Amino acid sequence: MTTIKYRLYDPRLAPRRTRVEVPGWGGTKEPRRDGAHEQGWHCLPFVEGAQYGIELFYPHEHELRVSHENGQFVFDGEFGPSPSPGLQWPPFRAFGEGFYTYQLLLDLKVPEGMAVRTEPHPRYYLSAADDVPLAVPALLRTSWWPMINFVVFKAPPRGGVHVFRPGEPFMQLCIVPAEPDLVLEPMNLEEAAEREMQSRRIHASRETLGQDTRWTSSTNTVFDGTYRRILGAARARDRAAED
Repeated sequence: MTTIKYRLYDPRLAPRRTRVEVPGWGGTKEPRRDGAHEQGWHCLPFVEGAQYGIELFYPHEHELRVSHENGQFVFDGEFGPSPSPGLQWPPFRAFGEGFYTYQLLLDLKVPEGMAVRTEPHPRYYLSAADDVPLAVPALLRTSWWPMINFVVFKAPPRGGVHVFRPGEPFMQLCIVPAEPDLVLEPMNLEEAAEREMQSRRIHASRETLGQDTRWTSSTNTVFDGTYRRILGAARARDRAAED
């Protein structure tokens, strides 16, 4: 288990592990059955990916609407007085032509060898209104960098608006290795053959594994629980190995 220490200037900014809210941005509480409209929470890989990070909630009392026309930003909102002398206030400002920044009054300390990666909040990918702020990925090595940082957002498209609402998640942080010590190499023939055999076995077993969980959504998309069942079995195997 990795412990992340934090300090903040506003308790309303308190970070928490990301949760998929249902009902809420994760979709409506619509069961997996024929004729239902597919929801974000229906997809387990999305749910696991969404819950991998730490979500941050907009800490100010008033809604902020960000628009961008003719190379100019408009920040329509109220912030009140600065909570501390010397802070950038208001906390939003333009950053070049197509980006804007937010002064994030939060310090996360990660262990040596780890880093903090900024990302859009997962609700960005599910919003039909396209009004969710688009945080730009960045990597901060906060094991030795204790500074309060600004985070960067991409400008909304022409005619669009980014909306920051009180108490609503507006971005996500993921804790990742500071150095991506990865090597990419093709599988040898034996490894490739083993993976191909595994995939064929899963495909051949799909009728059995997914038969009582298969359903067709209102958009004629077919779902089944094959992945969920195999994941459950893998987790049970891993727990047994730990005992």
